[in-house]
Amino acid sequence: MCVCSLACGDVEGRLTALFNRVQAIQKKTGQFDLLLCVGEFFGTTPEAEEEWQQYKTGAKKAPIHTYILGAASQETVKNFPSADGCELADNITYLGRRGVFTGVSGLQIAYVSGREALQEPAPAHCFTSKDLSALVAPLTSSSKFRGVDILLTSQWPRGVWHYGNNPEVNTKFCGSGSVANLADKLKPRYHFAAQEGAHYERLPYRNHVILQENAQHVSRFIALATVNNPAKKKYLYAFNIIPMKTMDPSELVKQPQDVTENPYRHPAKNKTGKQNTGFSATEEEPAAQFFFDLSKKQGGGRDQQRDGDGHLQGQPKQPRRPPQPTGPCWFCLASPQVEKHLVISIGTHCYLAMAKGGLTPHHMLILPIGHYQSVVDLSSEVVEEMEKYKSALKSFYKSKGERCVVFERNYRSQHLQLQVVPVPLDRCSTEDIKEAFMVQAQEQQMELMEIPQHTDLKQIAPPGTPYFYVELDSGEKLYYRIQKHFPLQFGREVLASEALLNIPTRADWKECKQSREEEEESCKQLRDSFQPFDFAWED
Repeated sequence: MCVCSLACGDVEGRLTALFNRVQAIQKKTGQFDLLLCVGEFFGTTPEAEEEWQQYKTGAKKAPIHTYILGAASQETVKNFPSADGCELADNITYLGRRGVFTGVSGLQIAYVSGREALQEPAPAHCFTSKDLSALVAPLTSSSKFRGVDILLTSQWPRGVWHYGNNPEVNTKFCGSGSVANLADKLKPRYHFAAQEGAHYERLPYRNHVILQENAQHVSRFIALATVNNPAKKKYLYAFNIIPMKTMDPSELVKQPQDVTENPYRHPAKNKTGKQNTGFSATEEEPAAQFFFDLSKKQGGGRDQQRDGDGHLQGQPKQPRRPPQPTGPCWFCLASPQVEKHLVISIGTHCYLAMAKGGLTPHHMLILPIGHYQSVVDLSSEVVEEMEKYKSALKSFYKSKGERCVVFERNYRSQHLQLQVVPVPLDRCSTEDIKEAFMVQAQEQQMELMEIPQHTDLKQIAPPGTPYFYVELDSGEKLYYRIQKHFPLQFGREVLASEALLNIPTRADWKECKQSREEEEESCKQLRDSFQPFDFAWED
C-alpha cells in the first residue's frame, strides 16, 4: 500500500496560506493521505493567534490529516497542553515530545520535537540525550530492525552535507550533532527538518559500507523553508512511500545512480600523518622514479620563493602544517632530494609535475605538497585541490582531443602519486579502457572491483591498506585490494598495451628516460601548453 504524503517546513502560524496551497495541489493531483509539519508550527503575532483560534474552534478545518512537532522556541510552548501527543484541532494532531507513530498502513514515523538542550534542566522546547536514547533503544534492540520509514526533527543533523551537495546555509553554525547521531542510528528512508529558512535536498546516502556489509536501503534528507517565504524557496514536498515492512527486500535496497557515502560516518582527520602499511620499509620502490623539480622561477617567469616549509613566501601560511616525512623523500616539495626541472604548477596543497619517463608527452602526476602516503590519508582541503587539478587536466586533455585515466598504486611507495595519463579519443572508448584493466587484471589472478560513483575510497580502504585504484573519465572507479604481490608497472602496462595506446615498449618508465636537457625542453612546452587551464596561475 502506497502512502501519498506531503511534508512542510516551518508554518509559523500561516495556516490558511499553507492549507490553501495544499488544496490547490490536491485539486491537481488528487487526495494526499497526510501532511507532516516540521519546525515551528505556531506563530507569535496577534494575527497568527487569531488565525489559530479559527481552527481551534472549528470555524475552519484542515483539509488533510496534519501531524505536527512541538515547540521549537519558548514563545510557542503555550500552544501545547502537554508533552504527550494529542489532537489540537480537527485534523491537526500534535505528535508529542518524541516517539514513533505507526499509521494503519504500517508506515513508521519517528519524531523528536524542539531543539537540542544546551543546559540542564532542559527548557520545555528542548530535547535531551535521554529523550533520544529512550526513542532509539526500543527500536534498535530488535534484531529485525532495519530502519524507520520517516524521521521528523526540527533541527538539521550536523554534517549532513559531507560527501554530498552543499546547502545554502552557513554550515559552521548549522545543525545538531545529536540529531546526526539519531539519523545514523535510525536509518530513515526520508528525514525532514526545517528551522534554517532554506530548502535543501541532499543526494541520497547509503547506510552500509560497500564490500563489507550487505546492501541496505538509502536515506534521503530534505530540509524545507518557511511557509510563504518571500524568496519563494520550496516549503512543501510531495512523495509516495510504500511502508518498509510491506516492501520486497530487493526493491527496498535498490541503490540509485547518485547515491553517496554516509555523511555521519565521515572519518576524523588524521593528525599525525604516520601510517603503518604492514609492509616493511625495505620494500620501498627506488624513489628516484618520476622525480621532479622545483625552480625558483616556475611557469614562465613567476618568481615564487619558497621558505623552508615549502610555503610560498608573500602568501599566508597554511593553517595546518602538512605531515612531514621521517626520512628522505623524493616527492615532498620542500625536500632537499627534489631536483628542479619537472614541476608544471604549484597550488596551496598540491602540485603538478611531468612524469619522468612518461608514457606519453602529456603524462602528468598530481602530488600533495605534504608527505601523505595515499589518497585515503589526505585531509579534506588537499582532496579538494586534487579534484581541482583533475578537472583542470580533464579540460586540458579535452582541448587536445584526449580523455584521461587516473590511477594510484598504494604499495611500495611512500608518497602519494596520482598518475594522470591521456588517451586520444579516436584510439579507444572509455569502455575499452575499463575492459582492458579488467581483463589484464584477471590474467594476473587479480579481481578489480567496480565501486559506485559517489563512494569515497576512505570507506573501502582504511588507512594502511595497500591498493590499486583507477578512475575513468566517465567517473567510473575500479579498485583492487593488494593481497601479497603486485606488478609495480601494472597501470602503465595496461595503458601501453595493444588494446589501448599500443606502445608496449614504453610500459617500463626506465626505458623511456630522456636526458636532462630533453626533460627541461619537454617540461617547458607542457607548462606553456597547460598554463591557460592552470587555476594556480589565477590565484
